[in-house]
Amino acid sequence: MARRRETPQTVIHARTDPIRIVPLHVPAALAAAPSAPPPQLSYRGGPLLTNVEVFTVFWGAAWQQQPQSGLSQNLNQFFDVILTSALIDQLDEYSVPGKTIGHGEHVGTTIITAPVLGHSVSDGAVQHMLQQEILTSTAFPKPNPNMLYFVYLPPGVAVVQGGARSCQAFCGYHNDVNGQIVYAVMPFPDCPGCAGGLSTLDALTSTSSHELCEAITDPIPGQGWYDDVHGEIGDICAWKTKRVGAYTVQQEWSNQANACG
Repeated sequence: MARRRETPQTVIHARTDPIRIVPLHVPAALAAAPSAPPPQLSYRGGPLLTNVEVFTVFWGAAWQQQPQSGLSQNLNQFFDVILTSALIDQLDEYSVPGKTIGHGEHVGTTIITAPVLGHSVSDGAVQHMLQQEILTSTAFPKPNPNMLYFVYLPPGVAVVQGGARSCQAFCGYHNDVNGQIVYAVMPFPDCPGCAGGLSTLDALTSTSSHELCEAITDPIPGQGWYDDVHGEIGDICAWKTKRVGAYTVQQEWSNQANACG
């Protein structure tokens, strides 16, 4: 599984397993600059999501009631807009021969109310849910080379991945199941480290954009565009945000500009 980033004070060493998480927010005044070479993503020959198809999955009965039902509508609207926005346009620099990154599409959404969630869920349980729904539910689109399932958890439910727990070590991640199912998991930002001083919607659109851009450029972690020291396109610019239209998104690393933007 992915190795989690410890703290901004930790010296960064080359990693043998890919980072695929949104780290906890740390105020800039407390963050120490790591001793590391400048970022430079390199392409490792794996798949890219050239025209991403996002399907949103809201897991838990809480998403059927306000305020979560309104929040889910806002997140669906976010994807309707952002997948054909300048945020996706800037990823074109990571196109490679035969794989041109272009606009995507929000292809649908669903609410999953069973099984009933406790206070935490494992990454294995997320994978099992996705596999079962894909197999049995007509509401779920089947995997294809561009499909990306975005799983949102309700308030009070943490996710445990790679031995680490959301709101203690990270705020979201993306992963794959045997290279066939590509998905992202967004726990609810009900802790300061995952709210980052933003509104709930802004925190979720920021972390969602982080994982969206990483999943497009590195859907099977470490096999697409990756930096052995700094990780993926979003890791390098974590919690540096900007506005695209009405939405807060995270800046992403540009090899061409040698900067976050």
